[in-house]
Amino acid sequence: MLFNSYEFILLFLPITLAVFFALGALSRSAALGWLILASVVFYAWWRPFNLWIIGPSLAVNYALASVIVRLAAAGSRPHLKSALVAIGILFNVCLLGYFKYANFAVSIANDVTGAHFSFEQIILPLGISFITFQKIAFLIDVSAGRIKSFSLRDYLLFVMFFPQLIAGPIVHFREMAPQFETLRARFDATLFALGITLFSFGLFKKVVLADSVAEAVSPVFAYAAAGEQATLVQSWFAAIGFTFQIYFDFSGYSDMACGAALLFGMRLPMNFDSPLRASNIIDFWLRWHVTLTRFLTAYVYNPLALSIARRRAAAGKPALGARGSKLLAFVSVLGLPTMATMLLSGVWHGAGYTFILWGALHGAYLIANHLWRQYGSKTHGKRMSWIESLAGFVVTLLAVVFAMVLFRAPDLGTAGNIFAGMLGMHGFGLPLGLATALGAPNLGPMLGLAGDVPLSTFAFSLATLAGVVAVALFTPDSLQVLSRYQPTLTLPKQPPKLLLVGPELHWAPTLPWLLVTVALIGASMVKLTGRSEFLYWQF
Repeated sequence: MLFNSYEFILLFLPITLAVFFALGALSRSAALGWLILASVVFYAWWRPFNLWIIGPSLAVNYALASVIVRLAAAGSRPHLKSALVAIGILFNVCLLGYFKYANFAVSIANDVTGAHFSFEQIILPLGISFITFQKIAFLIDVSAGRIKSFSLRDYLLFVMFFPQLIAGPIVHFREMAPQFETLRARFDATLFALGITLFSFGLFKKVVLADSVAEAVSPVFAYAAAGEQATLVQSWFAAIGFTFQIYFDFSGYSDMACGAALLFGMRLPMNFDSPLRASNIIDFWLRWHVTLTRFLTAYVYNPLALSIARRRAAAGKPALGARGSKLLAFVSVLGLPTMATMLLSGVWHGAGYTFILWGALHGAYLIANHLWRQYGSKTHGKRMSWIESLAGFVVTLLAVVFAMVLFRAPDLGTAGNIFAGMLGMHGFGLPLGLATALGAPNLGPMLGLAGDVPLSTFAFSLATLAGVVAVALFTPDSLQVLSRYQPTLTLPKQPPKLLLVGPELHWAPTLPWLLVTVALIGASMVKLTGRSEFLYWQF
């Protein structure tokens, strides 16, 4: 079931809330049980067979975690506890690997050997990547003693709570369990108003902003995928457009998830903090998909870097310390774990060569950024001038836009076509009418979308993209506006300033903000004519 669908907005969510609060007035336990049942219905809505996949997985992980907790409490058999964690991680990785990567593995085998192995196409269960990461983190936290005890009800709520079930944010049990214990299951007017507002922000981002850009961007990628040469204007328009499309699509989903959770009195962690305003790629990853970065840092990068550092220390080799450390220490302790982590991030996002290259490219970006900080920058740790900040912002945004081509393209050939167009290898490509009006018909035509693009269509698409870019870069994000009321467990770092300067813009449960919320919902509902899935639902 899609958040941006009439059945969710007008049927599922109102019924779930009404029954939840009605039961909450009688029995808190019954209300929480209803929330689990509603989440199961939400997950099974698209394909009930998914329950036969996630059900046994939940049971295996719960059983393993229960045994690990008992062993930890008794303080005995640490090797058995470690073995059970390893078995749990292997089980989850194999489950994810089968459903997400089996077809890709067969494709690789065919490419390498020239054979023609066939494999039945596997339908990917919704949200399996997010659910798998949460279960792995749960097992590791139980083993490390960060989770002392848990009930079956709290475990099911943690994994199945429908707002974050399909595409995150990736939550930890230790940040949700205290909320389960204190949840009153009663109507709270302020939290409800806050949740509706945040949900409306997210719905507007997805339906009005992201989907509007997608209408102009998708034909260009389809054109390039068909083997036609995308021009410079087309390619840059598609690359920039998709970057802002996926930002508003996924941040819109995250807002809707956090808003829906607030309706029930719970807060999820923040997942976006104006990442497209970052002045370096390290800062970008601290702001983009925050909960994924948190997971990868805690459970992949840190263990790898720590293990390598300890081995180097045991061998008497120099450690990575202050600026100017040995280059080999940098490569070993920071470079290799960074690249490994980002390659995993790429593979996690999708089964394909493009995603592997996307992860490798971002790994190279991060290593280059750390190299600059370690050996080149004279201003690291100091306040940068506005010129340095602007230059860093431009370079970072261009790097992100370039890499997003790999994220969007269906194959390497399409990506190469777009890259060639971005480098001007396929001509400039203005619409013929505009090129002629400018007295330079050799700059056109822009063919391939549907014949020559009419000037009015080109102007409308360009205005749409410009508007979306302006909203992303020069207006406060939804969480900044709502920050006074703590809409999420963590809050943005930047102050909620309008247009980055000027008076602060804060939400409050007042009539003017009610009108804004109604306007956002109204505009979104009018645009809600199709079935546009969230981009991250395929992961």
